[in-house]
Amino acid sequence: MTEQERVRVAMIGCGGMARHHMQVMLRQQDTTQIVALCEPSPVSLEATHRIFEEAGVEPPPNQPDLGRLLADYGSQLDAAFIVTPHAFHHDQTKACLEAGLDVLLEKPMVMNAAEARSLIETRDRTGKLLVVAFPGSLSPQVRTAVKMLRSGGLGPILNISATAWQNWGPATDGTWRQVPEIAGGGFLFDTGAHMLNTVADLAGEDFVEVAAWLDYRGRQVDILAAVMGRLESGALVTLNGCGEAIPSCNSTVYVFCSQGILRTGIWGESLDLQRHGSRKLRKVRVPASMGVWQQFLAVREGRIPNPCPPEVGLRMARLWDAIKESAAQNGAVVRCK
Repeated sequence: MTEQERVRVAMIGCGGMARHHMQVMLRQQDTTQIVALCEPSPVSLEATHRIFEEAGVEPPPNQPDLGRLLADYGSQLDAAFIVTPHAFHHDQTKACLEAGLDVLLEKPMVMNAAEARSLIETRDRTGKLLVVAFPGSLSPQVRTAVKMLRSGGLGPILNISATAWQNWGPATDGTWRQVPEIAGGGFLFDTGAHMLNTVADLAGEDFVEVAAWLDYRGRQVDILAAVMGRLESGALVTLNGCGEAIPSCNSTVYVFCSQGILRTGIWGESLDLQRHGSRKLRKVRVPASMGVWQQFLAVREGRIPNPCPPEVGLRMARLWDAIKESAAQNGAVVRCK
């Protein structure tokens, strides 16, 4: 790409995850130019400047007010990468789409289904691109699994069973991730959001009924979770989240079909298949991962379809709304809305 063809992006949020993405993006300067930052924290901004200096690149200007950033730099931008606390995702994404920018949005997409529907409407109205940066949906493992499930070769889905665990409670004490108004939930809506999204993506259909229990373990947000659900097709789903595990972080997802079993992880960290007549699961060969930012660029260029559009985010948001409603009623079965 020439200088003019590089994708010009604003980084909205410069916390730890954003800095991880920026380190990757700074190694792709032939395709990417980070034009501006939007970060109110001096500590995060200082850490971000160090990343640019280590890469031998002058740090871009910072405008902590998103409205002013879009007014001042909008004509110099093609896209925005939003990596901020969950409560800010809807308004920031809406503003960027309406400013004419394509958006790559960190997980979870939004706080609830109403916000998800709003972003879909904004995407449709503006004609801009919205990709949700869930590594599971963006992984070649989950994309391959989805193709296998939709092809019909494994037969209909009967059950899905997923588990995620991490020492999340102790690790996030004192951070915004345990502030309900900002985080929107606890373990199940943070690390566990990967599980909700990947299961929703693999299922490829809406949940119709959900029963859920959330245990806060003395904190302000959920730490443990058990969820049962039924899909439109009648397939049954169980989700188990433990955010109070020993120091660790892992997951597993099983999809049981009439003619086979798939096993993957909530981040798409693996893919194994056992077909009818086989004695064990075997690793499935998949293409190499393109990475989050590179996939976004590939979608913008029309080289691949959007692997994680806001419609997947809506499916997950409807599930999350039902989980909260059921848990508030001590596990009563609720209909997804």
